[in-house]
Amino acid sequence: MLARFTFLYERWQNLLVAFSALTTSLLLELFAGFVAAGMALWFVVLNRPAPQAGAASASPASLLPALASDGWIRRFLSGYFLREDMLGNIGLLVLRLAIGVMMIHHGQEKLADPQQFANTYVASLHLPFPLFFAYAAGFSELIGSWLLIFGLFTPFGALAITGTMTVAAYQHILTAGLNIYVLELVALYLAGSLALLLLGPGRFSFDGAIVADLIAEPVQQNADNLESGAVLPAA
Repeated sequence: MLARFTFLYERWQNLLVAFSALTTSLLLELFAGFVAAGMALWFVVLNRPAPQAGAASASPASLLPALASDGWIRRFLSGYFLREDMLGNIGLLVLRLAIGVMMIHHGQEKLADPQQFANTYVASLHLPFPLFFAYAAGFSELIGSWLLIFGLFTPFGALAITGTMTVAAYQHILTAGLNIYVLELVALYLAGSLALLLLGPGRFSFDGAIVADLIAEPVQQNADNLESGAVLPAA
């Protein structure tokens, strides 16, 4: 059992070394390609042909609009992603951009020399596999920042940064005590990402556009059926 665990740990270390050979610019290019592919798939979904009247729709793609048509789910999605007040949406956009843009370089620094970050910060927490947690922190900050900037899968991006900043705050308190000059930056990032996690990304985001289409689709289909003169068969 111990030999198998050692083998898996060595394979994981080799995988981390291969990741460390990637430059930050290449990682950003890969993530930009992922976002572009996601946008292309989204536009394909938006321009898909409308289903025929009376046709049975049991495909996985048709389950999401049916789920979104449920009353309480619809209200939750609308309240979380589609705020009505314009100033609130602008404020969430500014908060997303501020945290995302300022957090990116922290993730880049960690991924540029993960071993140093593991020895300097992670080791003080006495966690196993410090190099693994160094990579986890770097990728959480880098990818989470891009998700906040685009407003794409915003809860996951906000959760990644919130978790990383929570651990960072604990590490600062553990090593330096309640020093406001050490904690202030971490506390600001933690409060901002937690606010985005609780309040949502706002309308000015990819999440808002996707949810708006998801919620409006069943209503639009019913309107199209009424305009086409479709008559439901009598029971």
